Amino acid sequence: MASKRSKADTKTKQRDNHNLNTLKRHKTSKTAIDANDCQLSPKSRQISPYFQSIDRLCYQFFATKTCIQLSKALLGQTLCRRLSPEGPILKAMIVETEAYMGVIDKSCHTYGGRRTKCNEAMFMSSATIYVYKIHGIYHCLNLSAEEEGAVVLLRAVEPLEGIDSMNQLRTQFQRRRRQTSSDDNRVEKPYKPKMLANGPSKLCIAFDITKDNMNKVDITNSSLIWIERSAAVCAEDIVCSKRIGISGDQEWVDKEFRFYIKGSDFVSKK
Repeated sequence: MASKRSKADTKTKQRDNHNLNTLKRHKTSKTAIDANDCQLSPKSRQISPYFQSIDRLCYQFFATKTCIQLSKALLGQTLCRRLSPEGPILKAMIVETEAYMGVIDKSCHTYGGRRTKCNEAMFMSSATIYVYKIHGIYHCLNLSAEEEGAVVLLRAVEPLEGIDSMNQLRTQFQRRRRQTSSDDNRVEKPYKPKMLANGPSKLCIAFDITKDNMNKVDITNSSLIWIERSAAVCAEDIVCSKRIGISGDQEWVDKEFRFYIKGSDFVSKK
């Protein structure tokens, strides 16, 4: 009897641990979208067959860290964007992030548990992309974290590959804003590399990231956007400061939840 009871207890513990891990793994019943074919990503979250030979960040990288830890760990990693299934690949090193702590953060879109159609991605599984608009025309790229409603904002990157394409995207955006045609006689100078993506909206323009094409996408299981593993940035090389453009409750305004690589010329502000 003791032996049978021991086996039963073991099975119960295994089942309980499995259920606990499942709860930790899924913040919502919704699954992130695969940007390649707009189909729902597999719940197993296996790495896409497109990238079996690439050391890209997987779900566990995101799920095993707090929002603060993730904000720091993303520094130095390589953001990659394929502009189309057969198109060029853009690459840039993440040099600046901000942490938004979810339902407890008075500067966060989900403060107090506020949940809307617009911020739904913030409540989805870790590594889900959340894109929102500012001023009606600009976008900001975020990645959901483990805490309820928490995200990491990618504020700036250092361009590495595909700089000509980034320049073209920035120039085309400016033309649309001016409502001028491509045969305008104006001579447009290319952007300096450090000015291409040194801000959240510049980043989104340079990488062609919008709410329509990237919101709710699982960045660990997409053939159009992913993050490749690079050397981690040492703690002494990470600068902490107040988040930019935050107003309201002074306690949260003063939180040093902005992180950037010391000495980088590609950050939005020093």
